[in-house]
Amino acid sequence: MLTSAWTKQLPLDHITSITPVGGGDVNEAYRVNTTEKPYFLLVQPGYPASFYAGEIAGLKAFEAAQVLAPRVIANGSIEGDGYLLLSFLTSGHGSQRELGRLVAHLHQHHEPTGRFGFDYPYAGTSVSFSNDWTNSWADLFIHQRLDKLAAHLLKKGLWQADDQATFDQVRIIISKTLSQHHSEASLLHGDLWGGNYMFTADGQPALIDPAAVYGDRELDIGVTTVFGGFTQEFYAGYQETYPLDPGYPFRLDFYRLYYLMVHLDKFGMAYAGSVAAVMDRILDHGVPEYQGQDD
Repeated sequence: MLTSAWTKQLPLDHITSITPVGGGDVNEAYRVNTTEKPYFLLVQPGYPASFYAGEIAGLKAFEAAQVLAPRVIANGSIEGDGYLLLSFLTSGHGSQRELGRLVAHLHQHHEPTGRFGFDYPYAGTSVSFSNDWTNSWADLFIHQRLDKLAAHLLKKGLWQADDQATFDQVRIIISKTLSQHHSEASLLHGDLWGGNYMFTADGQPALIDPAAVYGDRELDIGVTTVFGGFTQEFYAGYQETYPLDPGYPFRLDFYRLYYLMVHLDKFGMAYAGSVAAVMDRILDHGVPEYQGQDD
């Protein structure tokens, strides 16, 4: 819990109450009520204000793309704890089809030079990713994401030599498959699980807690399928607005694997079976016909 001495240093007047809000696993989250209106507060104990640089940049990119999301009010550090103060969106109910259309609208915003990456790294409390700019989606996804995760899992003892050997085979399939798939650098949410969208009180869909990056839009779609929370109406709305390329169902397994590896790294062996199952499925499918060199 935040102390009164801590909360008095927030750049807000007339705070009437601060209430913890659940649902996340990275930050402490609070609703801050004032005599004027409520705000949403994220706190990362022991981290500098710069911990939120990537999220701030992502939220501002969403705003520029006219995608409804919380707006940045303030960012700073209090007694060694980084914080991010946001506008408060009151929750309600809305249409999954409209949510699908909103995500498609987000993905139709492309990086002007066609490069993949972001100006800020993804800062996690378990594993972080550099988001270094590159001309190749496979370069970013395989080298900056999958390879780093595999190294982490080995180092932490969450993978053994045989797991790494299986991953090495899967990596070849992913590399060869992506070599024949045209990826465009779309603005992505980057962590689009069921807890990172909401509907406002007037029924509008909104996106929250971005881990923004310019990448292949199939990453966001793959992540939506891991833990549920998205109905067939969502996918129908998306496909009506921005249809996915042929062959996407198989490629979505690449992004399920990535997301489950993140969870294995963060939460431990409870996710080992799910990671192994996705790798087996990729191996069973094999490599589609392709032209190009191994990664």
